[in-house]
Amino acid sequence: MKLIIGNKAYSSWSMRGWLACKQSGLLFEEAVVPLYDAEWDKRREGDEFAPSSGKVPILWDGDAVVWDSLAIVEYLAEKTSRDLFWPADDAARAMARSMAAEMHSSFTALRRKHSMNVRQIFAPTEPDADVLADLGRIMELWAQARARFGGDGDFLFGAFGAADIMYAPVVTRIVTYSLPIARFAAGYMDAVLHHPFVQDWIAQAQEEEWVLEQFEQPATTA
Repeated sequence: MKLIIGNKAYSSWSMRGWLACKQSGLLFEEAVVPLYDAEWDKRREGDEFAPSSGKVPILWDGDAVVWDSLAIVEYLAEKTSRDLFWPADDAARAMARSMAAEMHSSFTALRRKHSMNVRQIFAPTEPDADVLADLGRIMELWAQARARFGGDGDFLFGAFGAADIMYAPVVTRIVTYSLPIARFAAGYMDAVLHHPFVQDWIAQAQEEEWVLEQFEQPATTA
């Protein structure tokens, strides 16, 4: 398999696809494509990017190609074992899938105004109301998952899985911008940040040579 991703410092969707590949336990080749450099537009027109119209991440597995992080999660769950990614319990799995899908389609204010940058920690500022609403909903989802299905584990559904993969970049955003969280969330965030795969991603991001100034500024506001 070959996974094409963007800069590890900045690309949240790439982080999700990469964590999914690591979680699968399968061997894969990793190709990092610098976002928005001088060759970016030309590179996106290449055959490897054609199925996704130039977006990352994109996973090639022989002739099979999967783009979009959540689709990569599902593909790898089918290729390996569903239990690596999703809870075995029907009710827990239904909630985990719903949470992953909501992350995939929602929280646009948080994502737009607080771009991912795992190499920075900015001084706290008062978030916009729409960002606070996104954070409130995320805290609500995390609290429900932990209370109903977390058990003795450290993650949303006990063991590290697809839901944690989808929310891992949110955890890094909260740290980067010193965003307000519910008290209970600190323990969960700490578990995510210290997961070996997440630690590897963050460490490798520090070694990247690329700096994109548009992502090196404090949060944007309305």
